[in-house]
Amino acid sequence: MNMNGLKLTAGAAAVAAALTGAYSLGHANMPSAPQATAISQPVTAAAAALPDMSGIVARNSPSVVNISVSGTRKGSAVDSGHPQLDNDESLQEFFRRFQGPQKRDNAPVRGLGSGFIVSADGTILTNAHVVDGAEEVIVKLTDKREFKAKVLGLDTASDVAVLKIDAKDLPAVKIGTAADTRVGEWVLAIGSPFGFESSASAGIVSAFSRSLPDGSYVPFIQTDVAVNPGNSGGPLFNMAGEVIGINSQIYSRSGGYQGLSFAIPIEVAMNVERQIVTHGKVQRGRLGVGIQEVNQSLADSFGLKKPAGALVGSVDKDSPAAKAGLEPGDVILAINGKEISSSSELPAIVSAMTPGAQAKLQVWRKGGTRDVDVQVGKFSDDKLASSDTPEAAKGRLGVVVRPLTPEEQRRADVSNGVVVENVAGAAAKAGIKAGDIVLSVNGEAITSTEQLRNLITKAEKRVAILVDRGNSRIFIPVDLG
Repeated sequence: MNMNGLKLTAGAAAVAAALTGAYSLGHANMPSAPQATAISQPVTAAAAALPDMSGIVARNSPSVVNISVSGTRKGSAVDSGHPQLDNDESLQEFFRRFQGPQKRDNAPVRGLGSGFIVSADGTILTNAHVVDGAEEVIVKLTDKREFKAKVLGLDTASDVAVLKIDAKDLPAVKIGTAADTRVGEWVLAIGSPFGFESSASAGIVSAFSRSLPDGSYVPFIQTDVAVNPGNSGGPLFNMAGEVIGINSQIYSRSGGYQGLSFAIPIEVAMNVERQIVTHGKVQRGRLGVGIQEVNQSLADSFGLKKPAGALVGSVDKDSPAAKAGLEPGDVILAINGKEISSSSELPAIVSAMTPGAQAKLQVWRKGGTRDVDVQVGKFSDDKLASSDTPEAAKGRLGVVVRPLTPEEQRRADVSNGVVVENVAGAAAKAGIKAGDIVLSVNGEAITSTEQLRNLITKAEKRVAILVDRGNSRIFIPVDLG
């Protein structure tokens, strides 16, 4: 780790507590009665004591691990911003996932992050972006033992990854509930900022259910806990010593801590962990609608008593929402009896539902409410990776792809294609990059990931792939060998 330019600063803070005593002296003039004087006992206003977190740190530090990764990787979220964001430089600059600095292109890279043990047999949680594309993942415990970890699976939609190391009788954290935490409560983070292992920092919960401009459905916990590159994937504790979140993103001009940090609620993370450990993949529910927040002006326009709910701006063709009869302009006020006060709440609720389950929506349409029954569909952006063999390296072409979202289709002005999420092998050598949209192979338009796989399987030694990159289209010849 490069320590050049590291400034050490020292500061001192004095905390003064004033203890005030008060008494009252009253006179009662009663006929035929002696004058009475009442003196109250001093009333003490005790200053609220700051919490002592040393016990939480001592108990839980052995459960927090340092994660180092190596491999050949494209640019990371730290240096490349979020490709899913609109072309807004301020958003690209401010919202950052905070692992160590990474290089672009196919240069060898190393990165650092944090994680925490959730079971004594070696199951560990961290952020997906910490281990995404890594060829080797090393987990270091506080007792200095090191293990090569296997990535059981990672879920890019929630930014959660599950690792496994070959060890027994490990100290596991206690899992809490983010939903029981209140704004203003003290919270504590433990991790490895800039590689400084087992570092603790504290603050308070600033807000809940924050929706960030990265396309994620996660209802983030906002805190003012100091977190920096290397904290990513580490635990956020409440004052009972329970994990309530995974530190994931910061809001920053500089790339370092500037007062706002965001954590994935532990309920979201443990749902991902259970599915990956049990089924090897993550499934989540989908309605197939584009939604936006209802402000006061929109509420007045639609005749709503107050600004609440999720306004449907678009309905995907052949989606569960379309089959149920939802229309643009509908306002979803509740789902299965749970009121939707903010549009950011709906994606989190739907994604936690099992595909195929029935949901009852309360919808505001044309000045009145109605119930709409919908069968929840399957969210298709699932992704698994392995520390032994990255997914991209397994195929003949060497890419991990997924279907385009309606928003990505609109931005790129395309009606077909698949998005490249990770690249290796033949594709990497030819110059295909993560974020490219594969439009055709040897002149045949690509409409699904399965079709692309079949075409590459049947292809001869070379193929010509048409990709859309930054709204420019280029043919890339690929030697499949």
